Amino acid sequence: MNCTTYAKNWALLLYQNQSSANEFAFFGSSLVSAYWNGAATYYRGIIRAMNERGHEVTFYEPDAYDRQKNRDMEDPAWAKIKVYQPTEDDLYEALKHAEHADIIVKTSGVGVFDELLEKEVLNFKHKNKVVIFWDVDAPATLDRIKENEADPFKQLIPLYDFILTYGGGEPVVNAYKGFGAANCFPIYNALDPTTHHPVAKEDRFTADLGFLGNRLPDREKRVEDFFLSVAAQMPENRFLLGGNGWHDKPMSSNIHMLVTLLPGTITLSIAHLKPF
Repeated sequence: MNCTTYAKNWALLLYQNQSSANEFAFFGSSLVSAYWNGAATYYRGIIRAMNERGHEVTFYEPDAYDRQKNRDMEDPAWAKIKVYQPTEDDLYEALKHAEHADIIVKTSGVGVFDELLEKEVLNFKHKNKVVIFWDVDAPATLDRIKENEADPFKQLIPLYDFILTYGGGEPVVNAYKGFGAANCFPIYNALDPTTHHPVAKEDRFTADLGFLGNRLPDREKRVEDFFLSVAAQMPENRFLLGGNGWHDKPMSSNIHMLVTLLPGTITLSIAHLKPF
């Protein structure tokens, strides 16, 4: 199922009896840069499909973590981009600018003033707007609020009109509803078929096993156990590793590092991987 179908499904959940287009304000990490931002392709797939269905989207992203210096796309024709400085003053200006929207979306993992944003976007409810929290890492969020009774987000969950999640299925839905969510729906992986599609095989991506993902604390142990250690035990096999942050990680010589791969240039696919 592609991103168009997912966008259609969740739009129907929100407005089953409305045929008019809506204006959306997204507060997220970045739409124009995938630098240390694994959610970029997910956002692009969803938002482009929404635009094709007649909705207008403005994406608000902070100038943080060098993402603007490492943009891999220009401002797209299918969304307006508003970059704000990582200060409270600029954030409040962005929130004020978003007042035009019918639907306000706060994603998880913006990286700048997340706690403040989670609270402030709910003020739009007083203006008869729909407010959504879109969780792109639900397991981490749920673990956090389970472990910390004082986590302020826990009290905000029932106030959102919808909780949307990157995935997780019934366990995540039940967990969010257990915290009082009025509505919770998973919106599974999405992509833009204009940039992600089958391509001709390239020898440089031939391998027995490949892993593509940024180096993050919550996944590093699993990469060590299920990728790096496996490669060390199979020196006769070829392994590929791609993503940000792995350059200084000790690894065996049969692991070949890929330079940063930008969305739309990745050609690694199942067809390139050989059976053991």
